[in-house]
Amino acid sequence: MKFFWDSAFGLLVVTGALLGLSLPLGRMATDVGVPGMVWAFVISLGAGGLLWAVTMARGVRFRLTAHKLRYFSIVALVSYAIPNLLMFSAISHLGAGYTGIMYTLSPIITLILSILLGVRRPSPLGVIGIVVGFVGAAMVAMTRGEAGQPAALFWVAMGLLVPVFLAIGNIYRTWDWPGDTGPTELAIGSHLAAAAMLLVAILALPGGGSLQLLGQVPWVAAVQAISAAVMFPVYFRLQAVGGPVYLSQIGYVAAAVGLFSGTLFLGEHYRGLTWAGALVVVVGVFITTKAQARKETPAVATR
Repeated sequence: MKFFWDSAFGLLVVTGALLGLSLPLGRMATDVGVPGMVWAFVISLGAGGLLWAVTMARGVRFRLTAHKLRYFSIVALVSYAIPNLLMFSAISHLGAGYTGIMYTLSPIITLILSILLGVRRPSPLGVIGIVVGFVGAAMVAMTRGEAGQPAALFWVAMGLLVPVFLAIGNIYRTWDWPGDTGPTELAIGSHLAAAAMLLVAILALPGGGSLQLLGQVPWVAAVQAISAAVMFPVYFRLQAVGGPVYLSQIGYVAAAVGLFSGTLFLGEHYRGLTWAGALVVVVGVFITTKAQARKETPAVATR
Protein backbone atom coordinates (compact mmCIF):
# COMPACT_ATOMS: atom_id res chain seq x y z
CA MET A 1 0.00 0.00 0.00
CA LYS A 2 2.84 2.38 0.83
CA PHE A 3 4.42 1.67 -2.56
CA PHE A 4 1.13 2.55 -4.28
CA TRP A 5 0.75 5.74 -2.19
CA ASP A 6 4.21 6.87 -3.38
CA SER A 7 3.85 5.73 -7.01
CA ALA A 8 2.85 8.56 -9.34
CA PHE A 9 2.04 6.08 -12.12
CA GLY A 10 -0.16 3.88 -9.93
CA LEU A 11 -1.99 6.91 -8.55
CA LEU A 12 -2.45 8.21 -12.09
CA VAL A 13 -4.05 5.00 -13.36
CA VAL A 14 -6.44 4.62 -10.41
CA THR A 15 -7.47 8.29 -10.42
CA GLY A 16 -7.98 8.38 -14.17
CA ALA A 17 -10.02 5.17 -14.19
CA LEU A 18 -12.34 6.39 -11.43
CA LEU A 19 -12.68 9.78 -13.12
CA GLY A 20 -13.54 8.08 -16.39
CA LEU A 21 -16.19 6.00 -14.64
CA SER A 22 -18.08 9.20 -13.82
CA LEU A 23 -18.70 9.78 -17.54
CA PRO A 24 -20.96 6.79 -18.30
CA LEU A 25 -22.58 7.12 -14.86
CA GLY A 26 -23.30 10.78 -15.53
CA ARG A 27 -24.68 10.00 -18.98
CA MET A 28 -27.02 7.38 -17.51
CA ALA A 29 -28.30 9.86 -14.92
CA THR A 30 -28.75 12.88 -17.18
CA ASP A 31 -30.47 10.77 -19.84
CA VAL A 32 -33.35 10.17 -17.39
CA GLY A 33 -33.62 13.88 -16.61
CA VAL A 34 -31.26 14.43 -13.67
CA PRO A 35 -29.86 17.97 -14.18
CA GLY A 36 -26.08 18.37 -14.50
CA MET A 37 -26.01 20.57 -11.41
CA VAL A 38 -27.66 17.86 -9.34
CA TRP A 39 -25.22 15.21 -10.55
CA ALA A 40 -22.27 17.49 -9.75
CA PHE A 41 -23.78 17.83 -6.26
CA VAL A 42 -23.94 14.02 -5.93
CA ILE A 43 -20.23 13.75 -6.70
CA SER A 44 -19.12 16.44 -4.25
CA LEU A 45 -21.50 15.36 -1.47
CA GLY A 46 -20.47 11.73 -1.95
CA ALA A 47 -16.75 12.49 -1.89
CA GLY A 48 -16.84 15.00 0.96
CA GLY A 49 -19.60 13.44 3.04
CA LEU A 50 -18.43 9.83 2.98
CA LEU A 51 -14.80 10.75 3.63
CA TRP A 52 -15.81 13.06 6.47
CA ALA A 53 -17.91 10.30 8.07
CA VAL A 54 -15.02 7.82 7.87
CA THR A 55 -12.48 10.23 9.36
CA MET A 56 -14.87 11.23 12.15
CA ALA A 57 -15.47 7.55 12.98
CA ARG A 58 -11.71 7.10 13.25
CA GLY A 59 -11.50 10.00 15.70
CA VAL A 60 -9.61 12.30 13.31
CA ARG A 61 -10.28 16.01 13.74
CA PHE A 62 -9.26 18.85 11.44
CA ARG A 63 -8.44 22.44 12.33
CA LEU A 64 -9.95 25.06 10.03
CA THR A 65 -7.80 28.12 9.27
CA ALA A 66 -8.37 31.18 7.09
CA HIS A 67 -5.89 29.78 4.56
CA LYS A 68 -7.71 26.45 4.37
CA LEU A 69 -11.09 28.14 4.08
CA ARG A 70 -9.84 30.21 1.13
CA TYR A 71 -8.28 27.13 -0.46
CA PHE A 72 -11.41 25.02 -0.02
CA SER A 73 -13.64 27.73 -1.51
CA ILE A 74 -11.53 28.43 -4.59
CA VAL A 75 -10.82 24.76 -5.32
CA ALA A 76 -14.51 23.93 -4.84
CA LEU A 77 -15.57 26.52 -7.40
CA VAL A 78 -12.83 26.16 -10.03
CA SER A 79 -11.97 22.46 -9.85
CA TYR A 80 -15.32 20.85 -9.03
CA ALA A 81 -18.52 22.91 -9.10
CA ILE A 82 -18.02 24.71 -12.43
CA PRO A 83 -16.34 21.96 -14.53
CA ASN A 84 -18.70 19.25 -13.26
CA LEU A 85 -21.71 21.46 -13.93
CA LEU A 86 -20.47 22.12 -17.47
CA MET A 87 -19.58 18.49 -18.12
CA PHE A 88 -22.78 16.89 -16.90
CA SER A 89 -24.94 19.54 -18.53
CA ALA A 90 -23.28 18.85 -21.89
CA ILE A 91 -22.80 15.09 -21.70
CA SER A 92 -26.27 14.14 -22.95
CA HIS A 93 -25.68 16.33 -26.01
CA LEU A 94 -22.07 15.30 -26.70
CA GLY A 95 -21.89 11.71 -25.45
CA ALA A 96 -19.77 10.26 -22.68
CA GLY A 97 -16.90 9.37 -25.02
CA TYR A 98 -16.74 12.77 -26.71
CA THR A 99 -16.90 14.57 -23.38
CA GLY A 100 -14.10 12.36 -22.10
CA ILE A 101 -11.84 13.56 -24.92
CA MET A 102 -12.07 17.04 -23.40
CA TYR A 103 -10.06 15.72 -20.46
CA THR A 104 -7.08 15.08 -22.74
CA LEU A 105 -6.72 18.81 -23.39
CA SER A 106 -6.05 19.55 -19.73
CA PRO A 107 -2.25 18.87 -19.82
CA ILE A 108 -1.76 21.19 -22.79
CA ILE A 109 -3.85 23.98 -21.28
CA THR A 110 -2.08 23.50 -17.94
CA LEU A 111 1.26 24.02 -19.69
CA ILE A 112 -0.04 27.07 -21.57
CA LEU A 113 -1.24 28.67 -18.34
CA SER A 114 2.08 27.84 -16.67
CA ILE A 115 3.84 29.70 -19.48
CA LEU A 116 1.45 32.69 -19.44
CA LEU A 117 1.73 33.01 -15.66
CA GLY A 118 5.51 32.94 -15.87
CA VAL A 119 5.87 29.67 -13.99
CA ARG A 120 8.10 28.31 -16.77
CA ARG A 121 9.50 29.45 -20.11
CA PRO A 122 8.36 27.59 -23.22
CA SER A 123 10.78 25.34 -25.08
CA PRO A 124 10.54 24.75 -28.83
CA LEU A 125 9.40 21.19 -28.14
CA GLY A 126 6.71 22.43 -25.75
CA VAL A 127 5.40 24.88 -28.35
CA ILE A 128 5.25 22.08 -30.96
CA GLY A 129 3.27 19.92 -28.54
CA ILE A 130 0.81 22.73 -27.86
CA VAL A 131 0.26 23.32 -31.59
CA VAL A 132 -0.22 19.61 -32.31
CA GLY A 133 -2.65 19.29 -29.39
CA PHE A 134 -4.80 22.14 -30.61
CA VAL A 135 -4.89 20.72 -34.13
CA GLY A 136 -6.28 17.53 -32.62
CA ALA A 137 -8.74 19.51 -30.50
CA ALA A 138 -9.96 21.34 -33.62
CA MET A 139 -10.48 18.01 -35.40
CA VAL A 140 -12.52 16.68 -32.48
CA ALA A 141 -14.54 19.89 -32.14
CA MET A 142 -15.48 19.77 -35.84
CA THR A 143 -17.29 16.45 -35.37
CA ARG A 144 -19.56 17.96 -32.68
CA GLY A 145 -20.35 14.81 -30.73
CA GLU A 146 -21.75 11.45 -31.80
CA ALA A 147 -21.91 10.37 -35.43
CA GLY A 148 -25.14 11.48 -37.07
CA GLN A 149 -26.14 13.53 -34.01
CA PRO A 150 -24.12 16.77 -34.22
CA ALA A 151 -24.53 18.86 -31.10
CA ALA A 152 -25.07 22.62 -31.11
CA LEU A 153 -21.85 24.64 -31.05
CA PHE A 154 -22.93 25.97 -27.65
CA TRP A 155 -22.56 22.50 -26.11
CA VAL A 156 -19.22 21.94 -27.83
CA ALA A 157 -18.02 25.23 -26.32
CA MET A 158 -19.26 24.16 -22.88
CA GLY A 159 -17.32 20.92 -23.24
CA LEU A 160 -14.16 22.77 -24.25
CA LEU A 161 -14.41 24.98 -21.17
CA VAL A 162 -14.10 21.92 -18.90
CA PRO A 163 -10.33 21.42 -19.43
CA VAL A 164 -9.77 25.17 -19.07
CA PHE A 165 -11.18 25.16 -15.55
CA LEU A 166 -9.42 21.88 -14.74
CA ALA A 167 -6.11 23.41 -15.80
CA ILE A 168 -6.68 26.50 -13.66
CA GLY A 169 -7.44 24.24 -10.72
CA ASN A 170 -4.33 22.12 -11.36
CA ILE A 171 -2.08 25.16 -11.06
CA TYR A 172 -3.90 26.79 -8.16
CA ARG A 173 -3.93 23.67 -5.97
CA THR A 174 -0.15 23.32 -6.22
CA TRP A 175 0.52 27.05 -5.81
CA ASP A 176 -1.62 27.57 -2.70
CA TRP A 177 -1.46 24.10 -1.06
CA PRO A 178 -1.81 24.65 2.73
CA GLY A 179 1.25 23.40 4.58
CA ASP A 180 0.91 20.39 6.91
CA THR A 181 -2.41 19.44 5.31
CA GLY A 182 -3.00 15.95 3.95
CA PRO A 183 -4.87 14.92 0.80
CA THR A 184 -7.88 13.51 2.65
CA GLU A 185 -8.51 16.76 4.53
CA LEU A 186 -8.22 18.77 1.31
CA ALA A 187 -10.63 16.43 -0.48
CA ILE A 188 -13.18 16.67 2.34
CA GLY A 189 -13.02 20.44 2.73
CA SER A 190 -13.11 21.34 -0.96
CA HIS A 191 -15.88 18.89 -1.83
CA LEU A 192 -18.12 19.84 1.07
CA ALA A 193 -17.65 23.47 0.01
CA ALA A 194 -18.58 22.55 -3.58
CA ALA A 195 -21.61 20.57 -2.38
CA ALA A 196 -22.79 23.56 -0.33
CA MET A 197 -22.42 25.93 -3.30
CA LEU A 198 -24.27 23.59 -5.63
CA LEU A 199 -27.07 22.90 -3.13
CA VAL A 200 -27.71 26.63 -2.69
CA ALA A 201 -27.85 27.05 -6.47
CA ILE A 202 -30.17 24.04 -6.90
CA LEU A 203 -32.61 25.27 -4.27
CA ALA A 204 -32.48 28.87 -5.54
CA LEU A 205 -33.31 28.01 -9.14
CA PRO A 206 -36.80 27.13 -10.38
CA GLY A 207 -37.35 23.39 -10.08
CA GLY A 208 -35.22 23.05 -6.96
CA GLY A 209 -37.13 19.87 -6.23
CA SER A 210 -35.16 18.21 -9.06
CA LEU A 211 -33.17 16.46 -6.32
CA GLN A 212 -36.10 14.03 -6.23
CA LEU A 213 -35.10 12.78 -9.70
CA LEU A 214 -32.18 10.95 -8.06
CA GLY A 215 -34.80 8.43 -6.94
CA GLN A 216 -34.92 7.21 -10.54
CA VAL A 217 -31.25 6.18 -10.48
CA PRO A 218 -30.51 5.28 -6.82
CA TRP A 219 -27.88 2.64 -7.56
CA VAL A 220 -26.12 4.78 -10.14
CA ALA A 221 -26.01 7.64 -7.62
CA ALA A 222 -24.66 5.31 -4.93
CA VAL A 223 -21.89 3.97 -7.17
CA GLN A 224 -20.99 7.52 -8.21
CA ALA A 225 -20.81 8.74 -4.60
CA ILE A 226 -18.64 5.81 -3.48
CA SER A 227 -16.27 6.04 -6.45
CA ALA A 228 -15.86 9.78 -5.85
CA ALA A 229 -15.09 9.16 -2.18
CA VAL A 230 -12.39 6.67 -3.17
CA MET A 231 -10.98 8.79 -5.98
CA PHE A 232 -10.35 12.18 -4.45
CA PRO A 233 -7.87 11.32 -1.67
CA VAL A 234 -5.86 9.53 -4.37
CA TYR A 235 -6.33 12.58 -6.62
CA PHE A 236 -4.85 14.97 -4.05
CA ARG A 237 -2.04 12.51 -3.28
CA LEU A 238 -1.22 12.41 -7.01
CA GLN A 239 -1.14 16.23 -6.97
CA ALA A 240 1.48 16.14 -4.20
CA VAL A 241 3.58 13.32 -5.72
CA GLY A 242 3.39 14.17 -9.43
CA GLY A 243 2.70 17.91 -9.65
CA PRO A 244 0.07 19.76 -11.71
CA VAL A 245 1.13 18.77 -15.24
CA TYR A 246 1.58 15.08 -14.40
CA LEU A 247 -1.77 15.13 -12.58
CA SER A 248 -3.47 16.57 -15.65
CA GLN A 249 -2.60 13.38 -17.55
CA ILE A 250 -5.41 11.54 -15.76
CA GLY A 251 -7.33 12.76 -18.81
CA TYR A 252 -5.68 10.01 -20.88
CA VAL A 253 -7.12 7.26 -18.72
CA ALA A 254 -10.46 9.03 -18.18
CA ALA A 255 -10.91 9.61 -21.90
CA ALA A 256 -10.15 5.97 -22.69
CA VAL A 257 -12.67 4.76 -20.11
CA GLY A 258 -15.27 7.25 -21.39
CA LEU A 259 -14.77 6.39 -25.05
CA PHE A 260 -14.83 2.63 -24.67
CA SER A 261 -17.60 2.48 -22.08
CA GLY A 262 -19.72 4.85 -24.14
CA THR A 263 -19.14 2.78 -27.28
CA LEU A 264 -19.51 -0.66 -25.71
CA PHE A 265 -22.24 -0.10 -23.11
CA LEU A 266 -24.15 3.06 -24.04
CA GLY A 267 -24.40 2.51 -27.79
CA GLU A 268 -22.48 5.66 -28.72
CA HIS A 269 -20.87 5.94 -32.15
CA TYR A 270 -18.18 8.38 -33.25
CA ARG A 271 -16.84 9.39 -36.64
CA GLY A 272 -13.34 8.44 -37.74
CA LEU A 273 -12.36 12.11 -37.49
CA THR A 274 -13.21 12.07 -33.77
CA TRP A 275 -10.93 9.09 -33.13
CA ALA A 276 -8.19 10.59 -35.33
CA GLY A 277 -8.43 13.92 -33.51
CA ALA A 278 -8.23 12.16 -30.15
CA LEU A 279 -5.07 10.40 -31.32
CA VAL A 280 -3.53 13.70 -32.46
CA VAL A 281 -4.33 15.23 -29.06
CA VAL A 282 -2.58 12.30 -27.36
CA VAL A 283 0.48 12.85 -29.56
CA GLY A 284 0.45 16.56 -28.65
CA VAL A 285 0.24 15.80 -24.95
CA PHE A 286 3.04 13.23 -25.29
CA ILE A 287 5.24 15.92 -26.83
CA THR A 288 4.43 18.47 -24.12
CA THR A 289 5.10 15.83 -21.46
CA LYS A 290 8.53 15.17 -22.98
CA ALA A 291 9.16 18.90 -22.94
CA GLN A 292 8.16 19.04 -19.27
CA ALA A 293 10.58 16.21 -18.45
CA ARG A 294 13.47 18.18 -19.84
CA LYS A 295 15.14 20.77 -17.69
CA GLU A 296 13.34 24.01 -18.39
CA THR A 297 14.41 26.96 -16.27
CA PRO A 298 11.53 28.36 -14.20
CA ALA A 299 10.85 32.01 -14.96
CA VAL A 300 9.80 32.93 -11.44
CA ALA A 301 9.83 31.31 -8.05
CA THR A 302 6.51 29.85 -6.94
CA ARG A 303 5.34 28.56 -3.65
